[in-house]
Amino acid sequence: MFRLVHLPGVMLAALLVAACSSGFELARYQTNETLFAASVAEFQRGRWDNAIAGFERLTLQLPARDTLLPRAHWYLGVAHQRKDEDLLAAQSFVRLVEGFPADTLADDALFEAASAYKRIWRKPELDSQYGETAITTFQTLLSAFPDSPRRAEAEREIAQLQEWMARKNHDTGVYYVRRRAFDSAIIYFQDVVETYPDTPTARLSSLELLDVYRRLNYREEAEEVCGRLRAKYPSDAEVRAACGAGPAVPAAPRAPPPDSSGAARR
Repeated sequence: MFRLVHLPGVMLAALLVAACSSGFELARYQTNETLFAASVAEFQRGRWDNAIAGFERLTLQLPARDTLLPRAHWYLGVAHQRKDEDLLAAQSFVRLVEGFPADTLADDALFEAASAYKRIWRKPELDSQYGETAITTFQTLLSAFPDSPRRAEAEREIAQLQEWMARKNHDTGVYYVRRRAFDSAIIYFQDVVETYPDTPTARLSSLELLDVYRRLNYREEAEEVCGRLRAKYPSDAEVRAACGAGPAVPAAPRAPPPDSSGAARR
């Protein structure tokens, strides 16, 4: 599901040096339990570098099934969040889910990982790799934890991310229209309509697609787009202006009036 990325040894060494220089000496704590308690104390004081050093050490030396291990991953991820280190935060949360998928923190960790990937993307015009990863991670949360209290939040986040994706492709289509590369524009507008049909930008891309088809005199394709627009946006003024009311529906034949005996005339 996810690719595991570990901190390089040089980075870990730098963290340990920073910890020692501020008075937080990892070697002072002889057991994992005392190191965990000390790292939590540093976390609560907002000493993020010290907390990161302590929890990173714990993730490397705790036994695989130790109940402190998922908590160490969690605290490590949150500490990275506090330092705006979103990629490192996401990786910590993902390690928690990979190692402890049944833990009570697993759904929260998936949500936080996805949110971190979303923050890395930030804007639709940027490369969408992390946006796609965010959507996949939110969707994993929905499928793996259908009863999670984070479900409604995750669904809202997915809707927003899909709108960002749609907007990115729509804007690319508009760019190609300006360059009169109509075949490329069609591909991007169609992708928005087919891949993100429930986003607000899908309507706009349909109208842009209609305009391109009419420029190219693709009448059948244009009428097909209008048919979909009328069906999906029956009361939309812009759609009516672009497509008209549509073909008239023939009236059903009227039944003949009954004769004097009450039977239908032949």
